[in-house]
Amino acid sequence: MKAILLAGLISLVVALIGTRLLIGYLQRHHFGQQVRDDGPQTHLVKQGTPTMGGLAIAAAVLLAYGITHLVLLRPMTASGLLVLGLLVTTGFIGWLDDWSKIKQQRSLGIRPRTKLIGQALIGIGFGILATRFPDSIGMTPASTAISFTRDISWLRLPLIVAIIWMTFLITGFSNAVNLTDGLDGLAVGSVAVVFGAYALINIWQSNQWCERSSIAAQPDLMGKCYHVRDPYDLALVSITIAAACFGFLWWNARPARIYVGDTGALGLGGAVAGMAILTRTELLLVILGLLFVVEAASVAMQVLYFKATKGKRIFKMAPLHHHFELLGWAEETVVVRFWIMCGIAVCIGFGLFYAEWVVLSR
Repeated sequence: MKAILLAGLISLVVALIGTRLLIGYLQRHHFGQQVRDDGPQTHLVKQGTPTMGGLAIAAAVLLAYGITHLVLLRPMTASGLLVLGLLVTTGFIGWLDDWSKIKQQRSLGIRPRTKLIGQALIGIGFGILATRFPDSIGMTPASTAISFTRDISWLRLPLIVAIIWMTFLITGFSNAVNLTDGLDGLAVGSVAVVFGAYALINIWQSNQWCERSSIAAQPDLMGKCYHVRDPYDLALVSITIAAACFGFLWWNARPARIYVGDTGALGLGGAVAGMAILTRTELLLVILGLLFVVEAASVAMQVLYFKATKGKRIFKMAPLHHHFELLGWAEETVVVRFWIMCGIAVCIGFGLFYAEWVVLSR
């Protein structure tokens, strides 16, 4: 627990200070946000606000993770490094998109197809690596089974299909978080809550870990313990990301002085998908991250309905948060109410996670 608390504190402080320093640097170099012309008119005042704030979040997470392991002489794990790898690599795709927008002075960055290809390649690489690196009892960071609160034994997939499934999750949630990033503090605050829940899930999994000798010595407990390769280190990663998001939110809350940008949104979305895969909670993420699912679904529904009806729309504007803005809700109202929705979904998801263990313990 000492390592988790230390990592969270370092990440929070670095994010608070680092984001302020990044704001100054971006302002001096005029690296500002490009606002959509067809978006809500109230957003035009945001033109030129510094973007690419995800760099501060990634730096805080990496520094906190590395310093904590060095200070406490804890070995880094394959699972922890894989999630951090997703944060950095999907974030790099986002950085390319942000940089393209800044250089071309327009709201459209790299082509969507190019972005998807990059995300798919990252997902495939993650899937290949995550099914390697077995520990002392042969457990790899990821399994080939689809999971809910743990692996579903009758949903075990062939390796190639499992890698495609992981790639779909990473690409889907990376883009879903990016679509949610349209209002001051909305995406970052929601991601912080989800990773806070994952920190608790990982701590619980660590306490009920199948590798613990006390559990291994009691065969009746083996069906209740969790087959996760590195739950404690994943808890440490979760808390560093949650803390970094909270530190960044100090500067990102309305009126935002910096935006997370695609650099942060794509990176955080990829990391949360990786966390779900490695903790064996893939389908549970649909509940924990319900806000992101709804936001992405609103865009898909709008596009499909627009094409099917040749110009008609379901929502005034997609993603969904813009629909409520155009209904007359203040931006702060939309953000707070969406945070509440996110919190309720996380509570339900965590409740289901714990209830499953209680049922098995009877």
